[in-house]
Amino acid sequence: MVELQAVTVGYRGAAGSATAVNTPVLDAISWQVPQGALAVLLGPSGCGKSSLLNVIAGFVTPSGGRASVSGRPITGPGADRGVVFQDDALLPWLDVLSNVALPLRLRGGGRAAREDRARGLLALVGLEGFESRPVWELSGGMRQRVGIARALAADPEVLLMDEPFGALDALTRERMQELLLKVWQATGKTIVLVTHGVEEAVFLATDLVVLSRRPARIVTHRALDFGRRHAQGEAARAIKSLPEFVAVREEVLGAVFAQDDALGDTLSEALH
Repeated sequence: MVELQAVTVGYRGAAGSATAVNTPVLDAISWQVPQGALAVLLGPSGCGKSSLLNVIAGFVTPSGGRASVSGRPITGPGADRGVVFQDDALLPWLDVLSNVALPLRLRGGGRAAREDRARGLLALVGLEGFESRPVWELSGGMRQRVGIARALAADPEVLLMDEPFGALDALTRERMQELLLKVWQATGKTIVLVTHGVEEAVFLATDLVVLSRRPARIVTHRALDFGRRHAQGEAARAIKSLPEFVAVREEVLGAVFAQDDALGDTLSEALH
């Protein structure tokens, strides 16, 4: 379980600059992500979603509050958390198999064992037969599949994903959503995903959080089951056409748009 207790984050500008004052980003966020959940963070651009994910990853130290995984305080990056970035961050001089096996190589595992695990993970993400291909030959969606497999190689408790499908075309993005649900069901991992896509968030999430504009607070928190239903066999397009899916999507979209309306009111008051 991932647990955040009154987590506050503020960034300080360079000394002597006009932005040297502390800029609040997260405002006392408290959130428990159940073990095995597919949790999704949604909110306006720049609201602090990635900052919150980076707290869980251990890349950012909160200025207040506490973050933990399975009761262990988060004090920095660790093997219990794997990260998939929007930019796949693969090593172009290594082939697909070597990229996936890299975390195991860094841990000192034997070559045969680490390559066997890497091959199994590539099969899970649908890349059998691509083991020896240079990663620069792959499409964007295939590169993200390699990134997911690499993040799973060290068998983390939690998989963190920062807008991993944002740069993909619409068709590939939908296929990657379905792949993620397949991986989630097969591994039982706790997943925390950041996205700007409302439909994507509603489709994937078992635990959905909508953040306000900065400093971010939780404005909506809902348990959903559409992604679980797809993982159990229902067709994705059929689910996205359901009246209840459309109703939830519009409700969540309204919560996100309300943040833009609030910003517009604030700017209007400031100008007058």
